Amino acid sequence: MQNFEIKGFSFAFGSKRGDLKADYAKHSLELLKNTGTKWIALCVDQRVENKRSLEIRSNYNRNVTDVELIEFIRFAHESGLKVCLKPMINCNDGAWRAEINFWDDAGSWAKWFYEYTGYMTRMAEIAEFSGCEMLCLGCEMLGMERQEKLWRELIAEVRKIYHGPLTYNTNHGHEFDAAWYDELDYLGTSAYFRMHKKDGNSGPDSWKPIMDLTKEDMLVSWAEVKADMKRWSEHFGKKVLFMEIGCRSARGCACQPWDFRMQHLPYDEDEQALFYETCLETFENEEFFGGFFWWDWSVRVSENNMKVNDTGFSIFGKKAEKVLKAYYCK
Repeated sequence: MQNFEIKGFSFAFGSKRGDLKADYAKHSLELLKNTGTKWIALCVDQRVENKRSLEIRSNYNRNVTDVELIEFIRFAHESGLKVCLKPMINCNDGAWRAEINFWDDAGSWAKWFYEYTGYMTRMAEIAEFSGCEMLCLGCEMLGMERQEKLWRELIAEVRKIYHGPLTYNTNHGHEFDAAWYDELDYLGTSAYFRMHKKDGNSGPDSWKPIMDLTKEDMLVSWAEVKADMKRWSEHFGKKVLFMEIGCRSARGCACQPWDFRMQHLPYDEDEQALFYETCLETFENEEFFGGFFWWDWSVRVSENNMKVNDTGFSIFGKKAEKVLKAYYCK
């Protein structure tokens, strides 16, 4: 029995025009393969001006081109990797994509989904032409998720073009917010679930980093997550994917693993490695669980640009990389 159906990692988030055809991107992908990774979620983005914008427009001087994307997918396939194409939206003003929302303004929603469907069908054409093994219909678009009718119409248009499996990446804690997930082939979430003390007490300030989490603490936390994810899987009759999941190599980050701003926290490979280990141990060989796309692996990962005491999400050259390899190479 294979311990995970999908042994994946997120790749190339934030890449700009020219990155995917550069030698450093290909070298980075080869280094990722050394971890036992078999899938990549190839992250590409388009920008909107702000969370109220009704237009999705490409910046032709910034964005990865379609040809570049197609050629890199071909390279990934030739390297023996499977590809989930993951189109994303980001806001130029720094707002989180989840905040894109037009409330009860039906006219604005119609215009937005017209734009978003255009973006997704374009990505569906690339995924179909390139033979991508999966297509993700968006990432953390929480403000959109209640628009059930419009999502079902979008999915119908995408399925006319792309004939492989579809998923969508909601955010942790919102897995039961939308009814249209029955249209998907896999359920996906950003699994930045908080690790807490085994007695459930995170201190008087729930946002204060917990600096002394143990393996037992994390296993208790993951057991709670597993129960919720199994319930989600059973509700829709689909396998669950962690479309994003990770933890920075900084002490205290496991209690709020989504956070990339707490730069004052001290460097700590052990906590990051323990986060990986306890999650992998918890979900290994679970029938309802499909696998991971860990966050994230840059196109510029190399032996020559390793940063001393890097407190980011990268696991390259860190203890967490060895942990992942031990599970992915089984």
